[in-house]
Amino acid sequence: MTKCMSSGRFDMSKEIEVSPSRLAHGTWCDRKNKYVGEGDISAAYSADCIGSDQPVRKPFVHEGQKWISGGCCGNSAYGYRLVHPSCFEGKTFTYSERVRDGHNGRSDFNGFYHGMKVKHGGETMVLCGPEVRFIAGVEAQGNLFD
Repeated sequence: MTKCMSSGRFDMSKEIEVSPSRLAHGTWCDRKNKYVGEGDISAAYSADCIGSDQPVRKPFVHEGQKWISGGCCGNSAYGYRLVHPSCFEGKTFTYSERVRDGHNGRSDFNGFYHGMKVKHGGETMVLCGPEVRFIAGVEAQGNLFD
C-alpha cells in the first residue's frame, strides 16, 4: 500500500531556503567520470529526461517528500514533488500531451509540470505542483568562541 502525502497545494511558501551546498553545481571530474561536490537538488535536475521520455534522476528529499528539479539558475532551483499516481488528484498527462497544449500548459497556476507522468524506479509517477523555488540560505556557522 502506498502512503500518500497530500497532493493538493503544498502548505509552504513558494520559496524555501536551503543550504547552499544542496544547490552546488559541482565540478566535472574526468578521472571519476562524474560531477564531484554536486548538491542533491542540482543532481535531481530532470527536465531533459522528462522531455525525452527517460526516467527522472534520483529525487532529493525535503520534509520527508521526494522532489525533482525542473531547472537551476544561479543560487536557486525550482522543483515539483514526485508522487505515486494513486496519491494524485486531478488530470495527468505525458510531456508530449502537455506541449501540444502549450499555452494552457505554460499558464497552469500549479506550474508546467503539475500532473505530468514521469518514470522513476521502474514505475510511473506524477509531478505535483505548485512549482516551488529552492533558494540558497545562509550556511550555518559554529560560534568561534565556544
